[in-house]
Amino acid sequence: MSTDRPKDRRPRWHFEGYDLDTANFATAMIHLYRAEVTRTNLWRNRLDTTTNWAVVTTAAVLTFSFGSAQNPHFVLLMVLVLVLSFLNTEARRYSYYALWHHRVRLLETEFFAKMLAPPFRPSPDWADALHDTLMTPTFLVSRPEALARRYRRNYVWIVTLLLVSWGIKLMMHPYPAMTALDVVERAAIGRWIPGAWVIGVVVAIYVGLTLLTTGIALYAGRYQHKPAPPGGLMPRLLQRRKSDVNLAIIITNQKEPIAGQLMEHLGRGATAIPGKGMFSGDPRDVLLCAITEAQAPRLEAIVHDHDPAAFVIIAQASDVLGRGFRPFEPPS
Repeated sequence: MSTDRPKDRRPRWHFEGYDLDTANFATAMIHLYRAEVTRTNLWRNRLDTTTNWAVVTTAAVLTFSFGSAQNPHFVLLMVLVLVLSFLNTEARRYSYYALWHHRVRLLETEFFAKMLAPPFRPSPDWADALHDTLMTPTFLVSRPEALARRYRRNYVWIVTLLLVSWGIKLMMHPYPAMTALDVVERAAIGRWIPGAWVIGVVVAIYVGLTLLTTGIALYAGRYQHKPAPPGGLMPRLLQRRKSDVNLAIIITNQKEPIAGQLMEHLGRGATAIPGKGMFSGDPRDVLLCAITEAQAPRLEAIVHDHDPAAFVIIAQASDVLGRGFRPFEPPS
C-alpha cells in the first residue's frame, strides 16, 4: 500500500470566477521565470552599453590628444570626469540588475532545482521571499557597493589608462620635458590654476577613489560570503525587513488541528501554552506562531475553518531569530 498522501487538487487561487490549480501554478511560475530572465538580460546589456561608452570615449580622446602636440592636455581630464559620470550611471543600473538577478536565483534554486533531487520540496519561506521582492522591491546592492564593484572590475583600468596617458602627454608635448619641474608647469590649466594644484587634485581623486571602493568592497564582502544556515535559503536572499515579521497569538480549543494545518500549509511550527479564560473560567490553549506578513491571511483562514470562535492576535515583531528567519549570529 502506498503511504504517499493524496494529491491536493483544490485550487490555490481564486479571482472573478477563475481558479488556479497546480498545473496552472507551474505554468505561471515558468512565465514569471522567463520574464525575470528577460529583464535580467536587459539590464545586463545596459551595463555593457555604459562600459562601451567609456571605452569608446577614452579611445577617441587618446586619438585626439596625441594627434597633435598642440592639442591641450586638459581634454584628458575632462574625459576623466565624463568617465566617472558613466560609472555613476552604471552603478545605478547594476543595482537594478542585482534585483532582477535575485528573483531569477530564487526561482532557479528554490523552484526548479528542488524538482531534481529529494525531498522535491522547496524551502518553506521561498515563496514569501519572492512575494516580498515583488510587492516591495528593495535594492539588495546599495549605490556605494555598486560603485565599488563596477570600479574595481572595469573602470579602474580605464581611469588608470587616462591618467597614464595624461602623464605621457605632459612629458612629451609640445616637446620632451627635461625636468620634473617642466612637467608640473605644463599641468597648469590657463593662468589661473597652477600645475601643482592640478596634479595634486588628480592624484588625490585617483588614490581616494581606489581606497574608498576597495574599502566598500571589503566591507560588503564581509557579510556577503557567510555560510547559509542549515535548511534555509542564503541569508542574503532572505534577509527580511523587521516590519515583515509577525507574531500570531491564537486562543482556541482546537490546538491540534490548527497547529497541524499551520505546519503543513505554512511550514511554521507552533508552541502551545495552557491558559484559562479569566471571564468564563474555561480552559483555553494559546498557540504562538511566528509568521511573515504574506502568511497572515492564510493563518486567519486556517483558524476560522477549525474554530470560528477562536481569538487571534497578530502583532508586529521587532525581530525573529531562528530557522526560517534571521539566523543567530555568533557574539563578536
